[in-house]
Amino acid sequence: MSQQPPSTQSDEVHPVDERLPTGRLFTLGLQHVLVMYAGAIAVPLIVGRALNLDHHHVALLISADLFCCGLVTLIQSLGFGKYFGIKLPVMMGVTFASVGPMVAMANIQGGPDGARAIFGAIIGAGIIAMLVAPLMSRMLRFFPPVVTGTIIAIIGISLMRVGVGWAMGGPSFLAQSTDVPALVAMVDSAREAAAAATAALPAGSEAVPIKLGKIPMVDNPNYGALDNMAIAGLVLIAILLLVRYGRGFVANISVLLGMIFGCGVAVAVGKMSFEKVGAADWFNVVTPFAFGMPTFDVVMVLTMALVMIVVMIESTGMFLALSDLTGKRITPTELSAGLRTDGLGTLIGGLFNTFPYTSFSQNVGLVGVTGVKSRYVCVAAGLIMIVLGMLPKMAALVESIPEFALGGAGLVMFGMVAATGIRILANVDFRSNRNNLYIVAISIGAGMIPLVAPRWTQQMAHSLHPLLESGILLTSVSAVVLNFFFNGGKADQAGAIEAAKAAEAH
Repeated sequence: MSQQPPSTQSDEVHPVDERLPTGRLFTLGLQHVLVMYAGAIAVPLIVGRALNLDHHHVALLISADLFCCGLVTLIQSLGFGKYFGIKLPVMMGVTFASVGPMVAMANIQGGPDGARAIFGAIIGAGIIAMLVAPLMSRMLRFFPPVVTGTIIAIIGISLMRVGVGWAMGGPSFLAQSTDVPALVAMVDSAREAAAAATAALPAGSEAVPIKLGKIPMVDNPNYGALDNMAIAGLVLIAILLLVRYGRGFVANISVLLGMIFGCGVAVAVGKMSFEKVGAADWFNVVTPFAFGMPTFDVVMVLTMALVMIVVMIESTGMFLALSDLTGKRITPTELSAGLRTDGLGTLIGGLFNTFPYTSFSQNVGLVGVTGVKSRYVCVAAGLIMIVLGMLPKMAALVESIPEFALGGAGLVMFGMVAATGIRILANVDFRSNRNNLYIVAISIGAGMIPLVAPRWTQQMAHSLHPLLESGILLTSVSAVVLNFFFNGGKADQAGAIEAAKAAEAH
């Protein structure tokens, strides 16, 4: 009996390219969606409220965000030609690194006009990011763990004021409001005093100017209300209990479950209603330029381009970590395709009324925890996100969540970002290289300037404010420059991979 010659071609499919049964794909894809959902909706809530948009427009931002999360995830995981897509199990979401600059832009100009300016900056930055993507892998040596850890730490520290503001009922400037009756009385009194003083002067003299004192303020009764803070505290306690006693998947979505619990308490005490949800449509297609044509400002575009450089450096480390976790080697061409998708995703975000995109590290951690390496799981998750983005009732529900119900979740979510930065810094060599201490100390100090002195730019050119009012950008520039000054451009790819593996909360 003759023997068949051994096959020279392997029929084995790499786990990354394995196509799982539809039911399992849906379940595992939904798991990825739930893990990232809380982080995905945070940025449109922050920026929408910083712009003082009405509830309809904030809900529009949320729908657009979910839709683009799914669309860019499909491009990244499934691939789109040879120039786009890393073709690994990657979930794409809005990066927290962009929040500081966008809030600074919103402070300069609010409303739909401010939104158009932000979208213009994002479109410009996305185009720049696609052009420079092939160069980014060579820049990795300028972003060792001492730099990335410091940047991620300041991102969390900067965002903590948002979490605290949610728990208090809004940003700190809402703690007081103008006492209008007292202000009117003061103006009338000052006008009468000036008129009397002018009448007492010789004929032909100049009128005595009206002199006003300090504008009278009154405490906002809703700011820091004890019942609202109590709900924020209950959300925090619920999350901590889930983290302590939950297992596996439940622990991974503890922040989302805590927010749901907070909503339940708010509904029970009459502080949350579903009127906006009832009025919203069941289905709607996300369309580009919903706020009108974007406007472009050179400084804003360059500011967001700097953010994208930081984002792509983080993505490089994330892709290298995923390559290590999945056992699939990626070539420089594939790495460039993945980074180019960060830029394409950001361009798509600006066109579809949302924000810059990057790979979500929570989901990278989930790949390591579950051991499921198939990129088609993330493709399924992307399809789920697209569907969620076309359900306006879902966006209206998220927009209806009271700020204080988000407060406890925000403290955990943003605090974990800061803790992740500290975790990365814990592996940095501070003993034999004391210069690293100076890099961290001065860079964090630079990032704290806009937090402790929010009007420090008032004597500077107005066009520079978006750049200088972002602590994240100040820290990024400072850390890169100081690291190059002290340490030069030593390559540390292993350190970048370990830092990416540690970044499970960013």
